[in-house]
Amino acid sequence: MDTQEGTLLFEPSKTQVEQANITSYRTWLQEYKHIQTKDYYHLWKWSVEDLDTFWESIWEYFNIQSHQPYQTVRSGNQIIGTKWFPEASLNYTEHVFRNKTLTSPAIIHTSENRELQEISWEKLYQDTAALQKTLEKQGIEKGDRVACYAPNIYETVVAFLATASLGAIWSSASPDFGTQSVMERFQQIEPKAMITVDGYTYNGKKFNRLDVVKELQSALPSLKTTITIPYLNKQADFGDCIQPISWDIATAHQEKLEMSYTPVAFNDPLWILYSSGTTGKPKPIVHSQGGILLEHLKALHLHLDLSPGSRFFWFTTTGWMMWNFLVGGLLTGSTIILYDGSPAYPDKQVLWRLAERTKMNVFGTSASFITACMNDNVSPKSEFDLSSLRNISSTGSPLSPEGFRWCYTHVKNDIWVASASGGTDVCTAFLLGCPIQPVYAGEIQCAGLGAKIESFDEDGNSITNEIGELVLTAPFPSMPIYFWNDDSGLRMYHSYFDTFPGVWCHGDYIKLTNRNTAIIYGRSDATINRGGIRIGTSEIYRVTDYVTAVEDSLMVDLPKGNGDSITPLFIVMKVGEALSETIKQEINQQLRTHCSPRHVPTHIYEVKELPKTLNGKKVEIPVKKILMGQDAEAVINRGSLINPNSLDYFIELAKNI
Repeated sequence: MDTQEGTLLFEPSKTQVEQANITSYRTWLQEYKHIQTKDYYHLWKWSVEDLDTFWESIWEYFNIQSHQPYQTVRSGNQIIGTKWFPEASLNYTEHVFRNKTLTSPAIIHTSENRELQEISWEKLYQDTAALQKTLEKQGIEKGDRVACYAPNIYETVVAFLATASLGAIWSSASPDFGTQSVMERFQQIEPKAMITVDGYTYNGKKFNRLDVVKELQSALPSLKTTITIPYLNKQADFGDCIQPISWDIATAHQEKLEMSYTPVAFNDPLWILYSSGTTGKPKPIVHSQGGILLEHLKALHLHLDLSPGSRFFWFTTTGWMMWNFLVGGLLTGSTIILYDGSPAYPDKQVLWRLAERTKMNVFGTSASFITACMNDNVSPKSEFDLSSLRNISSTGSPLSPEGFRWCYTHVKNDIWVASASGGTDVCTAFLLGCPIQPVYAGEIQCAGLGAKIESFDEDGNSITNEIGELVLTAPFPSMPIYFWNDDSGLRMYHSYFDTFPGVWCHGDYIKLTNRNTAIIYGRSDATINRGGIRIGTSEIYRVTDYVTAVEDSLMVDLPKGNGDSITPLFIVMKVGEALSETIKQEINQQLRTHCSPRHVPTHIYEVKELPKTLNGKKVEIPVKKILMGQDAEAVINRGSLINPNSLDYFIELAKNI
């Protein structure tokens, strides 16, 4: 069903508004800071105009524990080079375990080869303390890198918390990543320790990775020790690993242990995340302990409305920043829910079944998952008890108005749907949900507190109700502190600040509406421009989703010398379907009706699969460059793709297009 963008779908009740965490924060601001805000937009406007007071209020409201007090909130006024709370020293893990309680579990986890299990806060604490001591004995200390090659399982959370407790630097890659992809990530950071599994299960199939682990270790001369997790096979042989210590031994303890916490400077590294690496080696993005701590507390407690005992799930792998965001739920005292496996195995109801079994409150997923449920006529509310579920959060790509509508029709009519947009670069969302705001189809509810988001035209003018570049025009604590091995800072500068000097350009097309919501239209460098009319690719894909025989699609704009362009559309058909003239006509008619006649594709091709990154995002720009005649090896790193052979079709087509 076609749903009009901007249709009002949900308004929070008076009780929901009164009980929201953000309402408590506003009351606290009024009582202790004498700052009155009449609504969310007024609160946001104050938060970005008085950054120092706002972030200091976040520090105080969440009672941040510093081993050394801060003197200043930030040094410098420029977006580049700002240091937050420069005198403070703290520890991320310490802030997790101050929530230790007997009243709710810390973690609920399950996978394709593990039964559902609840983990108490005490067990999480003791296992982390034991692993901390093992790492210490192996010489791991502040500033050392710990690389993890493991899926989204309980042990990975323990490993991260133990690493951060020592002031060491965490970095993870999912075991479904190819050998070269992981090597390109870990070689750059020279890890001293590695935590690894022997393999994983996905879609009912087992994948042994011991040969990959051996190859990785041979390429990492900095490694001194390995913590081994027999995940696929309890009898796995890790004998080829460097100084292997089994997980059971690494976390063994005869008596109750006490954690120690190494204080680090607010701006010292917590972890290293990576860009997709589609056009070269992945960029190693470094975030600070303090910046992530403040931002995740703010985003998860105030925007996602998590509190002690909340049950928080996000479908993710350890190779996506949403894993780090999910683990951040522990900072709020929430129970985090981990799932490792396919979202369609043993059937397409597996995650909704998990929501029922765990009494999930927040269901985090991707827009593509919601679209797949919608296209497959899944109706969770008719099969599962979702009475505990109050929020569906979506990210990864823009959620269409129809995706919003599906949640209200087929999940719950009073659900709070929150689309979000951010990225690995900041390990959070710039634009996200708000529990006291209404929900409009296809629109993100608000810009996050403290995030001075604007939309710029090509000349750098701030615009409203028009599509422009998503920019950040003021400093933000979880911006990267630097890229690893980028001593000059040039690689980071060219990644974000080339387009508008002194302004962070995120690379997305955005429209900020008159009611202060936002709509993302896809990557700005992938926009379709026919006859001077620009349209984001997300609008194209939204329309092709109307065609029931179509599984997925990708469109690129190939400029010609006369000012015109060719716009081929590549279609993946559903199983049992084939691209016919009738379906082509239906696609063209839908695009003509819902976009414009100028955005009807010049060609439509059927392909078996679309090139996608390891995190499942469609690769548009490299496909465009290949079709424009550039050498494929020069424009894309095949190791960054989950299906590298999918490029072959486009390389061959480029010879004749």
